[in-house]
Amino acid sequence: MTTLPVIGTTVQPSQPTVNLGTTTSFAVLAGTTITNTGETVIQGDAGSNVGLFPGTSITGQTSMTIGGAVHIADSVASIAKTDLQTAYNDAAGRTPVTRIPSELGGKTLTPGVYDSADGTFQITGTLTLDAQGNPDGVFIFKSASTLITAVDSNVALINSARYCRTFWTVGSSATLGVNSHFVGHIFAVTSIAANTGASVQGQLLAMNGAVTLDNNTITNGVCDETDTPVVVTPPDAETPTPTETPTPVVTPPTTEPSPVTVEAPSEAVTETVTGGRMPDTATPWYTLLLIGAVLVVAGAVSWKKR
Repeated sequence: MTTLPVIGTTVQPSQPTVNLGTTTSFAVLAGTTITNTGETVIQGDAGSNVGLFPGTSITGQTSMTIGGAVHIADSVASIAKTDLQTAYNDAAGRTPVTRIPSELGGKTLTPGVYDSADGTFQITGTLTLDAQGNPDGVFIFKSASTLITAVDSNVALINSARYCRTFWTVGSSATLGVNSHFVGHIFAVTSIAANTGASVQGQLLAMNGAVTLDNNTITNGVCDETDTPVVVTPPDAETPTPTETPTPVVTPPTTEPSPVTVEAPSEAVTETVTGGRMPDTATPWYTLLLIGAVLVVAGAVSWKKR
């Protein structure tokens, strides 16, 4: 057996998956009794049956939503219990094994088979399972005694890791914390308790003891890749159509023409002469008399010179 502390990730030879047989169709299977409190939902396309053998009592069934059938102490439940024992023996016997610390919270692990020195496993915070792009990568955790997860703890799957390739063998009992999220198939020799609000992607399968539920959601879905990346292709960038800048239209201010004053032509003024008086516009008579005298004198002077 290899002892290897977990620093980042560990790598092991690939493992085949564990054959579940007819237990595949069960989300919950117990030995003595199944007890439920609150509105628990059991669902999943792979199998959402609830089974009990050899026990005959399910308490709180009326407040459960069960997607499949309920098998109590019948042949279907009996065969499923036999197949559960076979699956447990297969997973518990896998080698090679890597020994790691019992606290799994804060670790990232790659496919392989793991156990701990003290025979227990705890999850506080988040355990990350990294399949490194291989959807058939198998994770097997072997606890000789107990499996306990803390309040709000989480098991995260990345790089094609799948819940249907994750298996937990528990030599005694498993307890899932309040509002925790758990991934994988639990094969417990004795009992399994899912505390208030815990959710499970996988199966709760107890061979000899009870399964206790409390407002849980258990999904045993189709074995699909859980983290197929979604590639968002942005739309082709469109070249913006250049917008012509409109030539500004300058409207000159409206100038009202200055009013033109047209003077009417002066009317001829005819002064009326009264009392034999000549109009002021005529040449005065004494001026004419003076001119005549000048002409006479000029003529006389001219005659003497001859």
